[in-house]
Amino acid sequence: MIYRTIASIAQRDRSFFVSLINQATTLSQLNQTHAHLIRHSITTDLITITKLTHKLFDFKAISKAKNVFTTFNKTNPPDLFLYNVLIRGYSKNNLPFESLSLYLQLIKNTTLKPDNFTFAFIVSAFSSNGYEKVGVLIHGHLLVSGFSKDVFVGSALVDMYMNFSRISYAYKVFDEITERDGVLWNTMVSGLVKNCCFEESIRVFRDMVARGARFDSTTLAVVLAAVAELQELRNGMSIHCLVVKMGYYSHEYVLTGLISLYSKCGDVSAASMLFRMIREPDLISCNAMIAGFCFNNENESSVRLFRELLVQGEKVNSSTIVGLIPVSCPFGHLNLTSSIHGFCVKSGMVSNPSVSTALTTVYSRLNEMELARRLFDESPQKTLASWNAMISGYAQNGLTEMAISLFREMQKLDIYPNPVTITSILSACAQLGTLSMGKWVHDLIKKEKFESNIYVLTALVDMYAKCGNIEEARQVFDSIVEKNVVTWNAMISAYGLHGRGREALVLFDEMLDSGVSPTGVTFLCVLYACSHAGLVEEGEKLFHSMIHDHGIEPLSEHYACMVDLLGRAGKLENALEFIYRMPLEPGAAEWGALLGACMVHKNIDLARLASDKLFALDMGSVGYYVLLSNIYSADRNYFQAASVRKVLKNKNLAKTPGCTLIEVNGHQHVFTSSDQSHPQAVAIYAKLEELMEKMREAGFHAETSTALHDVEEEEKEMMVKVHSEKLAIAFGLLTSEPGTEIRIIKNLRVCVDCHNFTKFVSKVTDRVIVVRDANRFHHFKDGECSCGDHW
Repeated sequence: MIYRTIASIAQRDRSFFVSLINQATTLSQLNQTHAHLIRHSITTDLITITKLTHKLFDFKAISKAKNVFTTFNKTNPPDLFLYNVLIRGYSKNNLPFESLSLYLQLIKNTTLKPDNFTFAFIVSAFSSNGYEKVGVLIHGHLLVSGFSKDVFVGSALVDMYMNFSRISYAYKVFDEITERDGVLWNTMVSGLVKNCCFEESIRVFRDMVARGARFDSTTLAVVLAAVAELQELRNGMSIHCLVVKMGYYSHEYVLTGLISLYSKCGDVSAASMLFRMIREPDLISCNAMIAGFCFNNENESSVRLFRELLVQGEKVNSSTIVGLIPVSCPFGHLNLTSSIHGFCVKSGMVSNPSVSTALTTVYSRLNEMELARRLFDESPQKTLASWNAMISGYAQNGLTEMAISLFREMQKLDIYPNPVTITSILSACAQLGTLSMGKWVHDLIKKEKFESNIYVLTALVDMYAKCGNIEEARQVFDSIVEKNVVTWNAMISAYGLHGRGREALVLFDEMLDSGVSPTGVTFLCVLYACSHAGLVEEGEKLFHSMIHDHGIEPLSEHYACMVDLLGRAGKLENALEFIYRMPLEPGAAEWGALLGACMVHKNIDLARLASDKLFALDMGSVGYYVLLSNIYSADRNYFQAASVRKVLKNKNLAKTPGCTLIEVNGHQHVFTSSDQSHPQAVAIYAKLEELMEKMREAGFHAETSTALHDVEEEEKEMMVKVHSEKLAIAFGLLTSEPGTEIRIIKNLRVCVDCHNFTKFVSKVTDRVIVVRDANRFHHFKDGECSCGDHW
């Protein structure tokens, strides 16, 4: 053995000992070499000591490396290279403040000047979450020192800001560097993917190729991940061709990226074929295939491959488990999720942030919110992804106040949101109708420089529309330079929601002119807009065009929308004929739309037919029974109305209680029917009486046809007079400035009497009143409603 011969060999030159250091494969061997360095008095040789220190850090012998440096420093001045080795060593071993201490020692106690390597290493030391303020200070140091345009330093800075989700800062650093190398481009692309900015990452990659920058297999693997997330098979196949052309087909991690691509685009057979091409699949490629099977709801195949790994003695990791958890297709897999959860607890992997986040996501999607929150609370390391999963879970399950509360908690902890966080919280604001909160989030978007993110801006359009501010929604929409189909759909849907069918049609034509192809969702949005604006002829043309010009097969929702369109326009027989001509078996949506139209046009015979079909299909829906009862009441057939309500009672089906929300000065107030609990209840009812007096003088009569039939007319009038929206409007008039707009949100469809009431209020008070009910928005002004009295 070479170490035994050292003692008998005369003192050799530096290259001999540097070679021994390089050959050391264990810390024990390195220690023996160090002993001979001491024995032969070579501990003062700078190059040898630098190499030894570097190797000690590789073996994670931190204290020993520090002692070697300290001992050397007592008698000899270290050069910048040795300082850089130590700063990098501390950084690589997750000891950022030791790196910082040495950096400060370098600039304060020596005449040496930091170079690009020094700054790159110290920036990397503080790239982890929680160190942003230090990282920004170091950025300031290197700016003053003139290294802002250095490509090596720039890569470290871009990586740091991407880790902090400060995408705009990363772009600023990136844009200032004119001569970019492959590492910088890769760092930018991978950072965008890490922050879920998939479209932007593809755009940067295209720019990279267009500029003739050299890309490698790492670049291709990263951009494949972005295309896979977007499920853009055509783009993915183009990159596949590029992979073959550039000779990277044999690279396993590129093949793994292709497996993920085809899996997420639904072609699991192509993914399996690629997997079989790998002679000896490693754990990473197996993980990709497990995830691919799971994504396509082939859970048996996924579990089988997982078991094979265990049988082979392969040590699975967190990525294996995340791929196995049925995140994309959770429904019907609660038992599987629970089993995986149990395995994670036993193996200790439940504490892994990515595993915990995946389980939280699945439990949230299965509406198991207590389990999801328990996992979140017990997680020792909450990443941004875990916060996003919990906030999104609350928003998706209608627990909007919980979502907003958790977001505020996140803000207090100085955890910076990313685009996923913002879209989730905007969804919560849209559901709750909290315009003030939505505007605050909009300000946050500007502050965090997320204004270029298409998903954030689309969510912002949706939020403003659903909070009643259609003009602001359009302004945001117009500010988006490159709109995708989801963005167009959001704005078309917004116009439909607000009863502005003509604008929806104009926007649809603009979308076609822009070259964006409509989807089935697009046609659903524009048909809905036609339905609520009474545009029958236009709606029929669109439906025909969807099938014959765009080759889109109508779904049940499209047929229901057409029934609604014809029914609202009073063409009930045409609507019934349309149902009978459907190639699909008509369901609750179609018959429900017809029943709703029968209510508007008071057609008892068709209502009875539609309700019979509905009760045969959907026995548990309260709304259909209530609607039929109201139709009978409107026709003064009180016996039949009572019979329907008796069926409701016998089936233990309870009507959802109506409630109305109004936001005043940033505070939300919720009213229920005949509510007396509000602190200003006396003033509210007094205001209501005052309004009723003025409205009667203007010709208002209460609509009592759908009130309970077994009470006197005066009592019926009192019953409808205290519906929740009336109380909310009265409160709004009491607490808002004269002439300002009043906005309210009701959880149910607004009744005929309250609709008529609100029209008169807008007239006698000269106020604009915006009402969002369960179906749509109503804009009341000067005694008229935007819906044209058919909703």
